[in-house]
Amino acid sequence: MADAGHDESGSPPRSGGVREQDRFLPIANISRIMKKAVPANGKIAKDAKETLQECVSEFISFVTSEASDKCQKEKRKTINGEDLLFAMGTLGFEEYVDPLKIYLHKYREGDSKLSSKAGDGSVKKDTIGPHSGASSSSAQGMVGAYTQGMGYMQPQVT
Repeated sequence: MADAGHDESGSPPRSGGVREQDRFLPIANISRIMKKAVPANGKIAKDAKETLQECVSEFISFVTSEASDKCQKEKRKTINGEDLLFAMGTLGFEEYVDPLKIYLHKYREGDSKLSSKAGDGSVKKDTIGPHSGASSSSAQGMVGAYTQGMGYMQPQVT
């Protein structure tokens, strides 16, 4: 049984009772993304990874909160991709909206192709997931295309 003021794991609750691992994306994922933007021989300090981990969490909360407000006004309970795009535009991230619309369209297009293959029995249900060959490589390709289109991971020459 957990002590008063502690969660089931025995750790004290953080920020309103939410555990740190529930608030943040895994540091390994943050690190992997950051490494793609740094030269092969470059290093990233632990505090830089942790700082970006907090920033990502705040950004996600910021955009999601705005999208949630829109859904509440429209008396809907589910936030969808269009709600997030609307929120990003409202919050001043207009330059990302059009590339993300393209990404969302391509993602849904790929997802529906995969679903139709699963429906006809040509793809086993257990092969659909984050580690499956077709879906993960196409998703990675879309993310790569998106980040290249936005100028990430490319040196800026002035």
